[in-house]
Amino acid sequence: MRLVLCDDHAVVRAGLRALLGSAAGIEVVGEADSGAEAVALAAKLAPDVVLMDLQLGEAMDGVEATRRITAASGGAVHVLVLTTYDTDADITRAIEAGATGYLLKAERPDELFTAIHSAAAGRTALSAPVAHRVMARMRSPRPGLTDRERDILGQLARGLTNRDIAKALFLSEATVKTHLGRIYDKLGVDTRAGAVAVAKEQRLLP
Repeated sequence: MRLVLCDDHAVVRAGLRALLGSAAGIEVVGEADSGAEAVALAAKLAPDVVLMDLQLGEAMDGVEATRRITAASGGAVHVLVLTTYDTDADITRAIEAGATGYLLKAERPDELFTAIHSAAAGRTALSAPVAHRVMARMRSPRPGLTDRERDILGQLARGLTNRDIAKALFLSEATVKTHLGRIYDKLGVDTRAGAVAVAKEQRLLP
């Protein structure tokens, strides 16, 4: 099985390469330190699996790289996300982009090896905590955004501060903060950037 590593930390890539070198049937054929490089290597080397980190600096992130790799290969190249992030938003974005699996970096080596083999065969591989979050979200879907929350999200996407949003919508800053907290809960994020990213993915912005 041929595999490409994508992580923007050289030490992490070195550790993964050494670890995977001890696994039977897995050959690391390339390394990428950016999303763009991962896309290029996937096209050039046609690996069975790309082991993809999500946070790759300020350029193309792991989700966009996943989307491009799966689209360009017609699903022939499987992307297995390996990250420290397990928010609902990150998981949803990665799966919607075409990721075959989603693992956390806290996994034991044998679980990582098993997941890689599963991904190569086109089978879904999820860390236990990730699977739990996915199931919980399916059982209890979050309520939709109210019109006011959509208004605030739109202002947020423009890069406005809480004070500016309050002025634009004739609200108090305290009210804006309250609405933002509800927006974060509904979207499964904990940052302004995360809220905007999910809003764009789910086409919640005008």
